[in-house]
Order: sequence, then structure tokens, then C-alpha cells
Amino acid sequence: MSIFGFGKKKEDAPAAPAPAPEETSSWFGRLKSGLAKSSSKLTTGLGEFFTKRKLDDEALEELEELLITADLGVATAAKVTRHLAKTRFDQEVTADEIKQTLAEEITRILEPVALPLVLDPARKPHVVLVVGVNGSGKTTTIGKLAKNFKDEGLSVMLAAGDTFRAAAVEQLKVWGERTNCPVIARETGADAAGLAYDAVVESQKRGDDVLFIDTAGRLQNKADLMAELAKLVRSIKKVDDSAPHSVLLVLDATVGQNAHSQVEIFKDMVAVTGLVLTKLDGTARGGVLVALAEKFGLPVHAIGVGEQAGDLRPFEAQAFARSLVGME
Repeated sequence: MSIFGFGKKKEDAPAAPAPAPEETSSWFGRLKSGLAKSSSKLTTGLGEFFTKRKLDDEALEELEELLITADLGVATAAKVTRHLAKTRFDQEVTADEIKQTLAEEITRILEPVALPLVLDPARKPHVVLVVGVNGSGKTTTIGKLAKNFKDEGLSVMLAAGDTFRAAAVEQLKVWGERTNCPVIARETGADAAGLAYDAVVESQKRGDDVLFIDTAGRLQNKADLMAELAKLVRSIKKVDDSAPHSVLLVLDATVGQNAHSQVEIFKDMVAVTGLVLTKLDGTARGGVLVALAEKFGLPVHAIGVGEQAGDLRPFEAQAFARSLVGME
């Protein structure tokens, strides 16, 4: 089963195959558990506001405030309350009815961005540049994605492009050993652009299906980081002018609304093609994913709700929406 959609080009990729019922049930349970902190913020508020109450102007205002405090964002909160005002205004509603409507509206917002990471089999390798601030989970995400692709029988290489942090290099080497993927690395402080160049050349020689390139994420000096990423991309293009074929921005969900500024910054630096959200199990701010979808419309390829490789999975809109509002 192809978890991340390998085998078709982006433009003609089919929907990801449906997982087996037991696997779906197990993942939904982990997702619901992982989003418990986020959903409790919503469900507690809904329980307080809507115990057989008329949906009048005051109730709609309170609901909109609740959705904003749950990090769903102003635009999403306004859209949901407008829909309720049209369909249920001045009617008695329960918390469960509000949850159902919320889940449906959130699903509608998320479905257009719930897209798998699709590799182009014509690219040998399909180069995936992974960006994000330090601590967002880039290196772990690369390791988990590498495992998924290796489990599908694909050939994967990893490049330790965060050459400024010895810990990042060592962490990627550990994932390389776990997944039996070769890792290209250099000494601490080495030129990341040169490493990326060598990695693409070596991966082409091997005929790999996919090459993941890790990058530094130091935002203390944005200009330096921007210059470094630009240099790295130029270096990759010297080997393959169509690469990188995917640019994944890894976001730590615990930063909440700060994720918006991170997307803006990295979109300025490099052409981000998709998002991965990590650490959703460690925050009450999981609703930020909805706000990001509403504002940027970037594909959300995968979400993480734990440390194990199986805890990073393709993003599925309805399951996320139902988990976020605390529905079974």
C-alpha cells in the first residue's frame, strides 16, 4: 500500500488508497487522543455556552470568540458563525449539534489542502528539501517519511544539510541506521550548499527514488538564513535544474499562531510546496492547522501526533475535524 502516494506525477495522482479498517480505527484513536488537549478547549467551551440555548446574536458572538481562542483563526471563526447564523439562527441548539456543524465546516475548509506527498517516478531522485525553524521536528520528520517510503520498497537517501548543529547530523544518522538509508554528512560547520550538491550527484548515481535534504533553521538572523537557503537551492539546480521537486515546511503545532509568521518567512525564502505539522499531541493549539489552511491554502501532506514512525501519517480532513471537535 502506498502511504504517501508514490507512483504518479502530481497532476495525475489519484487519491491515496484507503487503509485497512483496523489500521484506520487505530490511527483515528491515536489522532483523537493526540488532539485531546485541543478538543477539550473547544468542547468545554461549547458545553458551557450551549446547553439547549437559542442561537441568538450574543451566542454567535460567544461562539466566534471561542473558536478564535481555540486558534482556528478569525476568518474560520467568522465563516463558521456566518453559516450557523444562516441555518440555525434563533433556534435552540445543543453542544452536540454545534460540534456536528463545526466538524462539517472544518472538513470543508481542510479537504482542498489534504493532499499526499506525491513523488514523481520520472525523477531519479525526487529531491525533497525540508525546511523549518530549529526544534520544529524537521530531522525526525525526514526519518519518519524515509521509513514510510522504504517500507513501500523505494530507494531513499538522506542528506544532513543542517551542518551547524552536530546534534541534527547525529540524529539523522540514527534515522539512517534505523531505516537502512545511506546518509551524506560532513563535519560541523561545513558548507551546506556543497553537501547538497554532492548528495544530488550521489543519489543520481545510485538511481534513488527520493532524496531528503535537511536544512538549518536559525531565524535569529533571517537574512543569513535566506542567503544560505538560496545558495543551497542554486547548488541543487546545478545538478538538476528542475529540483528541488518538493519543499516541505515542518511546523511545530505548539507554537500556535506563530506558525503563520513562519509560513510567511519561509515562503519568502523558498518556494514552499507543502506543510507537515508535528507535535499535535503536545498542544491545545491544534486548531491552528485550520487557520493555516484558510489563509495560505498550502497542501498539508502529513501530521504527527507522537514520537513513533507510525505517528506521522497522511493528513485526512474529516478525521482531523471530528477529532478536533471531540466527536467519536
